Amino acid sequence: MSEAEKPVRSPCVHVCALDEQDVCIGCQRTAAEITRWGRMENTERRAVLQLCLERARASGLLLTSS
Repeated sequence: MSEAEKPVRSPCVHVCALDEQDVCIGCQRTAAEITRWGRMENTERRAVLQLCLERARASGLLLTSS
């Protein structure tokens, strides 16, 4: 991460509970992703955020216009 680039913020919404697949029902990160977040580079964080978005859509938590 370059000095000028700020860290990508955590998607945590303070609704911290894991479902049966170890995915947080609040932010849609896996337990492993939550644990590693502080050590991730911004590129990896952005990839995780994309996965969170896909998980939210797949679970019906995020509605998309079609």
